[in-house]
Amino acid sequence: MKAYKILLFLLVFIPSFASAQCRPFTKNKVLPKLNGYVQNDSYNSAQMAPGEEAEIMVTFFGGRDYRLLVVAHPILGDVEFTVSDINGKQIYTNKGAQDKEAFEFKMKNTQQLVVKVKVPEQKDAVVQHIGCISIVSGFKQ
Repeated sequence: MKAYKILLFLLVFIPSFASAQCRPFTKNKVLPKLNGYVQNDSYNSAQMAPGEEAEIMVTFFGGRDYRLLVVAHPILGDVEFTVSDINGKQIYTNKGAQDKEAFEFKMKNTQQLVVKVKVPEQKDAVVQHIGCISIVSGFKQ
């Protein structure tokens, strides 16, 4: 029973602790990059390790200009991200883009888009570092 309580505590505490670790990163390093865009009410952040992937679904409203930011702690290297519609059709990739963190676009119709983030593997690294990744979007008024 004691082991169950400890496991339950860890399952509840660790994710909230990880999220809390990324809040200062998002506030200090990511939000200023919205630069003229109004932040949406929520943001997504997580601690990720080399080789990990994550995806989230985000709703964007029609008739608005958006800036989507996917910003990773520099220790993670060049993080790749793609934006696709719910049918899997790729709309954008930062691979080969000049700005590796931002995607600016105008939504014609309200829809949900899937943002997929991939942290590159660090094959020669002796120590695998974990770092924050934040996904934030904003719109022009």
